[in-house]
Amino acid sequence: MDAKHSIQELTLEEVMGDRFGRYSKYIIQERALPDIRDGLKPVQRRILYAMNKDGNTYDKGFRKSAKSVGNIMGNYHPHGDSSIYEAMVRMSQDWKLRQVLIEMHGNNGSMDGDPPAAMRYTEARLSQLSGEMLKDIEKDTVDLVWNFDDTEKEPTVLPAAYPNLLVNGSTGISAGYATEIPTHNLSEVIDGAIYLIDHPTASLEKIMEYIPGPDFPTGGILQGKAEIKKAYETGKGKVILRSKTSIEPLKGGKQQIVIHEIPYEVNKAVLVKKMDEIRLNKKIDGIAEVRDESDRTGLQVVVELKKDANAEGILNYLFKNTDLQINYNFNMVAIDNMTPQQVGLKHILESYVAHRKVVITKRSQYELAKAQKRQHIVEGLKKALSILDEVIATIRGSKDKKDAKANLVERYDFSEEQAEAIVTLQLYRLTNTDITQLEKEAAELAAEIKELHLILDSEKELHKVMKQELRQIKKNYGNDRMTKIEDEISEIKIETEVLIAQEDMIVTLTKEGYLKRSSVRSYNASRPDEHGMKDGDSIIFIDKLNTLDHLLILTNHGNMIYRPVHEITELKWKDVGEHISQTITNLSMSEEIIAAFPYKEIDANKIFLFISKEGMIKQTRMTEFSPWRTYRSRPTSAMKMKNATDQIVSAYLTSEVRNVDVFIASHRAFGLRYPLEEVPVVGAKAAGVKAINLKDGDFVVAGALVPSEGDSPILLLSQRGAAKRMLAQELPQLGRAKRGLMIFRELKKNPHRLVYLTTETEGKLLLTTEKGITKEIEIAKVAISDRISNGTFAIDEKTEGELSSVLNPQELTEES
Repeated sequence: MDAKHSIQELTLEEVMGDRFGRYSKYIIQERALPDIRDGLKPVQRRILYAMNKDGNTYDKGFRKSAKSVGNIMGNYHPHGDSSIYEAMVRMSQDWKLRQVLIEMHGNNGSMDGDPPAAMRYTEARLSQLSGEMLKDIEKDTVDLVWNFDDTEKEPTVLPAAYPNLLVNGSTGISAGYATEIPTHNLSEVIDGAIYLIDHPTASLEKIMEYIPGPDFPTGGILQGKAEIKKAYETGKGKVILRSKTSIEPLKGGKQQIVIHEIPYEVNKAVLVKKMDEIRLNKKIDGIAEVRDESDRTGLQVVVELKKDANAEGILNYLFKNTDLQINYNFNMVAIDNMTPQQVGLKHILESYVAHRKVVITKRSQYELAKAQKRQHIVEGLKKALSILDEVIATIRGSKDKKDAKANLVERYDFSEEQAEAIVTLQLYRLTNTDITQLEKEAAELAAEIKELHLILDSEKELHKVMKQELRQIKKNYGNDRMTKIEDEISEIKIETEVLIAQEDMIVTLTKEGYLKRSSVRSYNASRPDEHGMKDGDSIIFIDKLNTLDHLLILTNHGNMIYRPVHEITELKWKDVGEHISQTITNLSMSEEIIAAFPYKEIDANKIFLFISKEGMIKQTRMTEFSPWRTYRSRPTSAMKMKNATDQIVSAYLTSEVRNVDVFIASHRAFGLRYPLEEVPVVGAKAAGVKAINLKDGDFVVAGALVPSEGDSPILLLSQRGAAKRMLAQELPQLGRAKRGLMIFRELKKNPHRLVYLTTETEGKLLLTTEKGITKEIEIAKVAISDRISNGTFAIDEKTEGELSSVLNPQELTEES
């Protein structure tokens, strides 16, 4: 076939699919996932097998790790030495494995994530329990395959005298599969396995009486019995693992939180650093110092508290915000029959029992063949001793060894093997005593063969042996449970009081969106007019609030922003403040703050009223604005704007719904009053209903809430600078969405148009004209006139220009 025809044309998809498929299969089967029978990944199995083969066992001295790693790499695992050494180190870490498989001298890392010493410095040997993993491997109990260069045989699985997958767990990531199997208590697992041997159809509940849940080498408290059961059923589940802690009193009325055990696989140094950062960043008040007092005798981390700090509350906060408590996710995936499977507890135990059955059967067959072979030889030796003189004469009369063997077979009916044993017999064995020795050996062999036949012929007997061996392991290596299991997951409730030092603050917010809080001390030390602010900006909210209070901030585009007071940046009174856009990223350039609503707690009886420029109105319950998850960076919708040109002009928060009217005034001086009850209560994302029937080109200037009866003066200002106050109740109560009645007298030439409305009855207004002239008027001094009067001029439009802006300067009142 010429070269041209030997070229295959394949699509990239085919090639990639094929190659990656092969690679994935290799990774899954030969690297990252444990075998369900012995619970080991290939690299771990090779480490144990190679060290065992080299005699690097628990009953002999330690040996340089580098020597073992070199052997493992040269004979069985042709990958990087670091991956072998890392696997070896992990198998020696008693905070990672429930029962270590390797003993190591030297620095083998720590719970703080410190790296181990290089392999040229450390020494290692197999632990005694590893011996049990490898026991009987020489008796043909497991399949051996050729290694990578076909020079040595290596096992596909170890005999595993105990269920190692459950005892030491496993964690790994391969292509398309990951595994997370927790560690368990050896004694419990063996009890569960023994029960399953006796009761193959046992329910999971029954097995869980023996194996109630994982048992981590780092102890801790595991919560969620129902979740453990789910995980044991399906192989997947999420439980809560928390540290063991206690609260201890100190001198001077102080307390400290002492951490005795931390969750599995949590890095202690990182945990301590995180707790100390919480103290440094004053995320919560009350932590004086965080110290790691662990030493060779055990783990101890101390969180010392300030005087009168709420220890329980702080502990809860640490549980929630650090790895002092973690979610442990079961994902029990193991290789079963060459394929990765998500397995439950019973499946793992069944596979283990089936594996042991094979191992014990193969071992018995091996021992039986060996015993039968020896029995045959012993028979021959006994027969030879009984006719010793003839045998000796025959051998003496033979030419050589081969001839002697042939003569023995021919004359006395010995078999080839028996003849070999006779001719290689040493002379001292011919002493008189030896016949009794042989008789004794023959009897022992007969008993052994009988026993082995029994095991091979009766499953009951085989099970008996299996249970006996498991019980022996439990007796030799069993120890008490370290992790405490609690049925229920305890909910962590964090009271804000715990987290925040209670303090009164002056909170200010400007129209342009600069927000800050200043200490009362900073405010008192400055003059009110020293408030840091950009030119042309003005304070629209100022109040004395507690750090435990909250603030809802509304923009004219219908966005509601939430800020707990303690999260507002604290600055000096003279500082400008932090612009809301530094944390809230999706506001538009033209967006302005129109109102802020402080509150202690969300009140189900309170309702927001929103009124838009294009004549829409809605009511929405305050509960709709409970803090949302992403409040730090995103606002929530308070009112949907149907047109991009629309915006909110007025907003109120009220608990009064009866005998209250809405008063709406438009630019062309139409006023409309109707009961608030006519405005439907809708969700936060709704656009609302029509508030007033506007003529073309008209728009709503503002709305107000007024009592249905009584006298409520409303101050109105026109573009021509006319100011008047009228009683809201002078407008008859009409219905929602009507056109309304005039609230200025219509003039043919240069008619008055409304630019500002307020229900305030005290304080001052700052008026600015187009020519930049400012004037101050006192609200209470503006005369009350009737609906169709045009009031009196507060500014002279001819000389000073039209009114361009009105400010109601906010000041801190004494009672707040």
